[in-house]
Amino acid sequence: MTTLRPSFLAPFSVRSFRFQWPADLFTSWAFEMEVLILGWYVMVESGSVMMLVVYGALQYSGSVLSPVLGVASDRLGCRRMMLMTRGMYATLALAMTVLAATGSLSPAIVLVIASIGGVLRPSDVMLRNALIGQTLPGQILIGALGLSRTTYDSARIAGAIAGVGMLGAFGMVTAYVVITLVYVLGFMLTLGVAGRPGRADAPRPTPLRDLHEAMLHVWRTPELFGAMTVAFIVNVFAYPFVLGLLPYVAREIYRVDQFTLGVLGASFSAGALIGSILLGSNRISMGAGRAMLVAASAWFVLTFAFGHVTNPAAGAAILVFVGLAQSLCITPLAAVMLRSAHKEFFSRVMGMRILAIMGLPLGLLVSGPVIRELGFVMTSTLYSVAGLCVTLVIAIRWRGYLWSKHARANQSA
Repeated sequence: MTTLRPSFLAPFSVRSFRFQWPADLFTSWAFEMEVLILGWYVMVESGSVMMLVVYGALQYSGSVLSPVLGVASDRLGCRRMMLMTRGMYATLALAMTVLAATGSLSPAIVLVIASIGGVLRPSDVMLRNALIGQTLPGQILIGALGLSRTTYDSARIAGAIAGVGMLGAFGMVTAYVVITLVYVLGFMLTLGVAGRPGRADAPRPTPLRDLHEAMLHVWRTPELFGAMTVAFIVNVFAYPFVLGLLPYVAREIYRVDQFTLGVLGASFSAGALIGSILLGSNRISMGAGRAMLVAASAWFVLTFAFGHVTNPAAGAAILVFVGLAQSLCITPLAAVMLRSAHKEFFSRVMGMRILAIMGLPLGLLVSGPVIRELGFVMTSTLYSVAGLCVTLVIAIRWRGYLWSKHARANQSA
């Protein structure tokens, strides 16, 4: 008997997803416009690669608190937590608008505000995935995750081009007025998202005990621990080159302006969007665990190639494939974790997964002095080779849980 593939649009049959998808889209657009606009601002105003990598690292500093936010989401409800955080994003953007309009903005102030937003921002991905796990059936889970990922990937294209375009044409104030309005739209649409209510009033262990139980669940479940390790190493060794160092590459390696920086960011995101659409169409049949490992390996090989080109056109072309590999790695990784975690642990496990993002600021902060001492090419070489070697070790260590075609991580339902 032939099993029919779920429709590409099947997740939209769920009312909550019809609100969550555009809400995530607008929030992601605002995120990406902010990151590139402020990254360029910090690089130009300070002229320091170290200040740039500090700014990039601060965007993800809150990942260390993601397990705690996962516990809070479990108690308060993911929907309520998402409304609180997205309201804060809009408030911070409004503050940035006022500072820019009054001429009070400086790289130091940007770092302060980035540190506040960085505490909350990593939790957004956790909340998105947890809500999808709570509201959609398992047979369309990976398709829904792929469609959800298109909101982030398309935003990186729109944000990269629109953000730096507005900055160049209209200035910081106008750009931030638009960013604030987009955040507000995302907040309003989030009001229509469903989700399991929190259990704050139910008799249960302390928050610390909740966190301890989640850690034990990840440690004792090989699929979860293996996927967590993959998430950490791609954040340390791969993401820094596309989520932090692109302004440096554009200005110091390619010697180009902010428009070309936007094109580079859009190229990476175009590849990621293609990957998300492929996953959303349910055309990847090798299994989530296998796809995660193969794509992670390809990602490091492509990062090596990206570090060795000095032509912006060649760099943009490679970034398309880097984005494709990234999407085919990260979305199956989330599917592996949602399928392997017990339902009562969804929020806490996804919070633990976001903790892996701490690898990104670590990788960025280390890359600054390494680039200064050894150069960009050698830094990309060291990072790529190290990442590929660790990925192969993971594939061998957990081959029965992540590579075997009979493993739970590679099942379709």
